[in-house]
Amino acid sequence: MTTQNDKAKRFRALHQGPRAFVIPNPWDAGSARVLAGLGFEALATSSGASAGVLGRRDGAVTREEALAHARAIVNATDLPVSADLEKGFGDAPAAAAETIRLAAEVGLVGGSIEDASGNKEKPIYDFGLATERVAAAAEAARKLGSGFVLTARSENFLRGRPDLDDTIRRLQAFEKAGADVLFAPGLPDLAAVRAVCAALSRPFNFMVGIKGKSFTVAELEAAGVRRISLATSLYRAAMSGLIEAAREVKEKGTFGYLERSVTTQELVGFLQR
Repeated sequence: MTTQNDKAKRFRALHQGPRAFVIPNPWDAGSARVLAGLGFEALATSSGASAGVLGRRDGAVTREEALAHARAIVNATDLPVSADLEKGFGDAPAAAAETIRLAAEVGLVGGSIEDASGNKEKPIYDFGLATERVAAAAEAARKLGSGFVLTARSENFLRGRPDLDDTIRRLQAFEKAGADVLFAPGLPDLAAVRAVCAALSRPFNFMVGIKGKSFTVAELEAAGVRRISLATSLYRAAMSGLIEAAREVKEKGTFGYLERSVTTQELVGFLQR
């Protein structure tokens, strides 16, 4: 068995390589094994996919539920797993720190803390509080002594505040506060990606998953990106297949989707006996 420290070392090394790497987001143990079987080197959870598995919307999952979901994915393979920990399941810096500690307990070797508050009236935390929350999470990660990789997210572009200068200012502050990886989902174009990467000295994660705002691995790598996550896009792709197949059966009474599906034998080849 690969130890958690070994996984953390492998995960850190991926960020230090000369090329960008893709970290896909499974939604359960089975999809984690499929992605591992396809040769990906690390995995990440998605809060949206985690909620979808439970039949809920993103943001409606408790910390206990999110960590149980992460544990299932961690236990499915020997790959390093990082988690989408949203805002850390609490407003106070101490809540973010505690979430990082608990994340490590379920075997995770990385996790993200974002500056989205969940409050519709004030969707982004004030700059000072946002930075304090990242600093507390970074201190908790260091105390683990396992090499836990902390990602800090600026959510401006997803929360109705498309302010590139403020996003860069926040990411620079999060970097200074101790974050290992920086993340700003929803950047509008490659010029914005290049500007963000040029302003940082630590690895930047780009999120693929938004139509018109997702680019090729080669383009992102050339812009300075070192990690590329897929958010809910694979889960949505799987659900798209489900909806398309079910509609065909319900509306046409035909089963053409079977001709496009992987066989049971192919699928079973990825799974544990």
